[in-house]
Amino acid sequence: MRLDALTDDLPEMSTHRAVLTCVAESAQAADWTAPTLRRLLMGLRQVLDEHPDGQPVRLSRVRAVLGATPGSRLARTVLDGLSLLIDDTVPAIRTWIERQCDALPAGYRADVLAWLLVLAEGDERTRPRSTATIYAYFGRVRPHLLAWSETRGQLREITEDDVSQALNKLRGHALTGTFTSLRSLFQFAKRRRLVFTDPTRRLSVGRAPSRTLLPMTAEEIGAVQAAAVTPAQRLIVALAALYAARAKAIRELTLDDIDLGRHRIRLGGAEHRLSELAHNALVTWLKHRHRQWPHTHNRHVLVSWASAAGTGPVSNYYLSWHLLLQGVQLEQIRGDRILQEALATGADPLHLVMAFNLSPETAISYANIARSLLERPIETTEAPPEL
Repeated sequence: MRLDALTDDLPEMSTHRAVLTCVAESAQAADWTAPTLRRLLMGLRQVLDEHPDGQPVRLSRVRAVLGATPGSRLARTVLDGLSLLIDDTVPAIRTWIERQCDALPAGYRADVLAWLLVLAEGDERTRPRSTATIYAYFGRVRPHLLAWSETRGQLREITEDDVSQALNKLRGHALTGTFTSLRSLFQFAKRRRLVFTDPTRRLSVGRAPSRTLLPMTAEEIGAVQAAAVTPAQRLIVALAALYAARAKAIRELTLDDIDLGRHRIRLGGAEHRLSELAHNALVTWLKHRHRQWPHTHNRHVLVSWASAAGTGPVSNYYLSWHLLLQGVQLEQIRGDRILQEALATGADPLHLVMAFNLSPETAISYANIARSLLERPIETTEAPPEL
């Protein structure tokens, strides 16, 4: 489409003209279709016309007009890059927290709301926690709050015996996870003087039981092979299976990290020889990438219809959509690769550090697992700690 049709009435040096031009150029570089681009530009022009030239645009208005689409994300990226975007929206996690707390008994509502908001936003003593942590903490605490509410009207009435009785019904990771969550709640409440005493202060449940880690079975490997059928899926699996690459390293891999001629690849700060399998997977994907987005300026190896219009990596959800929702666990594949290397090299932790850029603690843990498997191949073993 002709951009002039939407910008003819705008001054040459207009900020609105600059925004529309930048969005159009980015979308065209990503090979968006003309109808899609036209809808995006018309919607964005509608948003811009509501604001004086050069004045920031409200994010809520962009979302209301353009919806949750790649075009909306592109428009937000351009506006933000030009310092023309005001985020006036309520974070999704805050909306979730408020909705969940509204359903709690009245005596607990305000205290739990304050606790969850500090977890989400942090304060002078606490860093913000991930949404996954907040979901997990609240999910473990909520059933006990509802049970206690039948005899206890508020947090300050809950005793050490109440907490002990609740914990005594649990085992394993449910026990340690629930204790951690309750301790977080009551420590917060004690600091804010919402309770007189912390009922978890003198309690202890010990360490969480060891998880198990064994080599992937033939059936599990076959399931991964059956699920990974697209060029993107095969490349992601190959990088995890051959180089034990984490999801973050795969997402951030750029064209500059690959030397097909020398058969070299740099992943997560470590350089590797590019095997024939990985070479073929890369070539297949890059051909597909060029067919789909021949004009994109994005230097990341993996691109999507959304990221091709910009320069950033694909989102975490991109990997989940391509793998996790298909039943493929990337971390399981990565762990299996490290374990197989440890088994093949005599459980040498130094070799694992050099081969996969692991921390010494993680390398030693994998080496211990491999040594235990070599000595007692039928026993389950302790999993390595998170990096």
